[in-house]
Amino acid sequence: MTARTTRRTAATSRIAAVCAIAVAGTMLLTACGDQTKGGSTTADSTKSSSTGASSPADLLPQDIKAKGVIKVGSDIAYPPVEFKDKSGKVVGIDPDLGAALGKELGVKFEFENGTFDTLVSGLRAKRYQLAMSAMTDTKDRQEGIDSETKKKVGEGVDFVDYFTAGVSIYTKKGDDQGIKTWSDLCGKKIAVQRGTVSHDLAKAESKKCTGGKKIAIESYDTDLEAQTRLRSGGADAGSSDFPVAAYAVKTSGGGKDFQLVGEQVEAAPYGIAIAKGNDQLTKAVQAALNAIIKSGEYDKIIAKWGVEAGAVTEAKINGGS
Repeated sequence: MTARTTRRTAATSRIAAVCAIAVAGTMLLTACGDQTKGGSTTADSTKSSSTGASSPADLLPQDIKAKGVIKVGSDIAYPPVEFKDKSGKVVGIDPDLGAALGKELGVKFEFENGTFDTLVSGLRAKRYQLAMSAMTDTKDRQEGIDSETKKKVGEGVDFVDYFTAGVSIYTKKGDDQGIKTWSDLCGKKIAVQRGTVSHDLAKAESKKCTGGKKIAIESYDTDLEAQTRLRSGGADAGSSDFPVAAYAVKTSGGGKDFQLVGEQVEAAPYGIAIAKGNDQLTKAVQAALNAIIKSGEYDKIIAKWGVEAGAVTEAKINGGS
């Protein structure tokens, strides 16, 4: 969740040139990032109900129609993307989008909690039909390649891309210890969520460190656990997707716990993951997403959470690189 898997290494200046970080008032999210490489365009792939032709619901596999439910695997501890409010209700960007997509498809999206690094295997095991959890669309995930070893570990998944996000570093407020870039983390300790882009970036950067000053990396099941470690003084920095980092900075301790440092990097699309071989479901989700984009419902949801700059204008399949 957070961007969650290895993205191409990109110089910070590439994003800094056109993006600004802000957490005061409403959160802003980078709209940088290219979702076009390798991605299919979508405007003509399916027709929405507004055309009078086929609707997204018509594209849904019959067995899912009969059940009336789509089970969605999600790591529900990643505010503001998905989390539980004080009453225990699942809320956030993804649940709101899921509800809107469900209306288009004539089914209910049921979010089921799971640790982030088990969601793809959950798709393969058919515990879920979809995984929607701030999951970054990358070629490695599409092809079932382990991002670190580059070995084939599964069949891969298809993605319907629905958002764009970068990665940020944050520290305790008033104690940045000179950390501005990833290279400044050499010789320091970082707390991250396991299996995320932040985790992979930390491992990649540590390999570049010289003088024996590697990055000490502590990984946790959830981003909230990593935040707790930093808050308690057990780490020098934390890292997560920009909207998540910005939300933590704004809300943790009433805005007194953390601060963002440096610029966000590695802008890439979030995708709704679907196991390979489910082309009909993939096209139905794509059509439903295009329908809520066209109707304006998508923009309302994105604006509700203050992350308008991460919005997409069309749903693409496997647009990540």
